[in-house]
Amino acid sequence: MSWQELYEKKRMTADEAVKQIKSGDRVVIAHATGEPTALVEAMVKNAAAYQNVEIVHMVAMGKGEYCKPEYQDNFRHNSLFLGASTRAAIAEGRGDFTPVYFSQIPDLFRNTLHPNVVLLHLSPPDDHGYCSYGVSVDYTKPAAECADLLIAQINPNMPRTLGDSFIHISELDCIVEEDVPLLELGKPTIGDVEKAIGEHCASLIQDGDCLQLGIGAIPDAVLLFLKEKQDLGIHSEMFSDGVVELVESGVITNRCKTLHKGCCVATFLMGSRRLYDFVNNNPSVAMYPVDYVNDPAIIAKNDNLVSINSCVQVDLLGQVVSDSIGKKQFSGVGGQVDFVRGANLSRGGRTIMAMPSSLVRKDGTRISKIVTLIDEGAAVTTSRYDVDYVVTEFGVAQLKGKTLKERALALIAVAHPDFHEELMKEYHSRFHC
Repeated sequence: MSWQELYEKKRMTADEAVKQIKSGDRVVIAHATGEPTALVEAMVKNAAAYQNVEIVHMVAMGKGEYCKPEYQDNFRHNSLFLGASTRAAIAEGRGDFTPVYFSQIPDLFRNTLHPNVVLLHLSPPDDHGYCSYGVSVDYTKPAAECADLLIAQINPNMPRTLGDSFIHISELDCIVEEDVPLLELGKPTIGDVEKAIGEHCASLIQDGDCLQLGIGAIPDAVLLFLKEKQDLGIHSEMFSDGVVELVESGVITNRCKTLHKGCCVATFLMGSRRLYDFVNNNPSVAMYPVDYVNDPAIIAKNDNLVSINSCVQVDLLGQVVSDSIGKKQFSGVGGQVDFVRGANLSRGGRTIMAMPSSLVRKDGTRISKIVTLIDEGAAVTTSRYDVDYVVTEFGVAQLKGKTLKERALALIAVAHPDFHEELMKEYHSRFHC
């Protein structure tokens, strides 16, 4: 039987496909902007047919309606990285959070959280019957490779990304055709604080460096100050529209990379249609599963790897909190520690933790993000032994190789001036000087 005949045999509507899901199943959903929204919406519509279906994924970019209180008997979300639509369910006890490094999620599915069903979002098949995972290869491809049932949303708007990013029609169980726009990540607001942080981070980046960038205003602000650099490379768990601009302007060439020379390497993508059009059939972009891209040993094969990540708090010892606010789980570790460790192993590598020095609460009070002690109940994401540079709008604190006294003083120097007196008081008390 030809792949075209197989395709027709497996084709059905979204409503028909989700009826294959059974009560008690573990359902893994493709990640972030790769979420197959038509399948998820059909599953929620069919909620009355399920009891205790476990929904597992990282960042949810869709509506996340399965997290609503009215569906608590039908669905229970097990989050690997919280987002705006899923935080309340975890905070209120209708869902769970499983701590795991991004690089280890494929092994989690292979050995611990076996997927009964994976909801995929794929490009149309090529002439040989292969579909691309497009913007979400990460854990989605490994999960599909060990699942019992694969339900695929085939969408002509999904870019055909290259690398280790393909699955054959013969491996799919249900095919649902949906011509719908991909989810897009809106551009963050970059203010004066973010610009100052971006400029300080850019000062630590040299011609020929290979970059890992996170999500949000600060990574985007860093890109604004790289326009005079030359021959930068990308090996990152993800990238967005700002990278496209630097490729098109000739700043990012990937010529100096010591692994995958000539290619931007990533495991997922989040951005606008411009990004998706750029990566479509583009041989200068290679997508791989996350247990390859985020493996610290693989990351370290890139010389001069610069890892840039955001955080919530840093204490005077250099301990970094990135995924919780006190006792409240806010996000997840993602790939931060993967890349910190990889950059530390890289020849000439550097790690940067970047954040505003303070935060203004809803009641108008300002709090410092450089603190004497991390908030009660908060979890340390990146240890003091791994941190190199901490950057705020007030400058750069270099911690590696510094004594506890020296790193405390370096951090106080880049704290908001409103908190210098309080932090120095703690410094004198703690270090007896």
